[in-house]
Amino acid sequence: MKSRKISELNYPPEKREHAAWGAVVSLALGVFGLVTAEFLPISLLTPLSEDLGISSGIAGQSITVTALVAAIAAPGVVIGTRNINRRWTLFALTITLIISSMLAAFATGLVTLFASRVLLGIGLGGFWAMAGALALRLVPLHLLPRAMAIILTGVSLATVCAAPAGAWIGATLGWRAAFVIAAIVGVVAIVTQMLTIPSLPPAGAPSFGTMVKLLQRPRIRVGLLAIVFVMSGHFAGYTYVRPFLEDVPHMGVETISLVLLVYGVSGFFGNLFGGFMSERSTIWSVIIAAMLIAVSASVLALAGSSPFVAGPAIAAWGFGFGAAPVSVQSFITKSAPDEAESAGALMLTTIQIAISGGALLGGLLIDLQGPVMVFVFVAVATLLGASVMASRRGMLLRTEPSQP
Repeated sequence: MKSRKISELNYPPEKREHAAWGAVVSLALGVFGLVTAEFLPISLLTPLSEDLGISSGIAGQSITVTALVAAIAAPGVVIGTRNINRRWTLFALTITLIISSMLAAFATGLVTLFASRVLLGIGLGGFWAMAGALALRLVPLHLLPRAMAIILTGVSLATVCAAPAGAWIGATLGWRAAFVIAAIVGVVAIVTQMLTIPSLPPAGAPSFGTMVKLLQRPRIRVGLLAIVFVMSGHFAGYTYVRPFLEDVPHMGVETISLVLLVYGVSGFFGNLFGGFMSERSTIWSVIIAAMLIAVSASVLALAGSSPFVAGPAIAAWGFGFGAAPVSVQSFITKSAPDEAESAGALMLTTIQIAISGGALLGGLLIDLQGPVMVFVFVAVATLLGASVMASRRGMLLRTEPSQP
């Protein structure tokens, strides 16, 4: 694809006129609620599985179910609602967070639990698929990385809060209360969205045909391939970070909770760094984020038996991954500003497949080779992700759409 000015593409004029920061913050609230609900089961597996009479392994698959449904829902929601004002579509997706959380809170068995996770996957997939396109319509193009950094702050805060807060609420008020609180967060998010999100008539022509055409663009192919490596590597390690910390540096529960809190806080600052870097170069932002994860995983694999090494390495890993989502989202959205929703759907599907594949491969590795080998895979996969972007940097620069 030759570089073209944005004005020559299907780019709605309202995208470049002003920055609606209140609306951007409301999107961050929605993301915070969705990601918190997505990962709540991680810290509630034991009481949840005991109460519902299922194994922890089966209960843990509720996360996999959400990821797989989100992968399918991303293009489905974008295409199925292409003629609906994006303001109303966003409201509907936030409502799925509220209903799914309440359904989980009152679950009586595996069927009810999985039904709630399917509904959450629909909301999560649709919301994520449109996040970049919505940001593109709420702020000028040159402020897109900053807007994405604000939106993805919701991810960072959810990473910081979901596990420790979920564990504390589960221990004091019961695991069901944690999902009720997630529903309350959804209510706050939708009220804020109603007050701040302007009317956003449908734009672009999202369809499966459009997505196939996007795959013909070299920038999109390279970006999605890098995402596969980085996200599958990261989630292979993140899913099994607790067993690693228990078995290799032999940390206790209190220490693990502290380390994961530091990981989340580092991720928050990594997110800000990713936004800062993406405003300058989305290519280098992705490369740096992937390299930080690769180096951290290498340190954990080689010297993670020492708590004094493992702790800082986990913090550096959190910083690197905090920068990754805003970097890849900004890269993909700026690579296809004419069809941002379709590009976002492709990206979200790729990410969710990578999450599921990474978690599955991580589980096989930890069972067959032990936790150290999991982090060897994390290092190799994320290094490959950085290499894909670095080796194609010349082509990526030549095909970058220019601003008017």
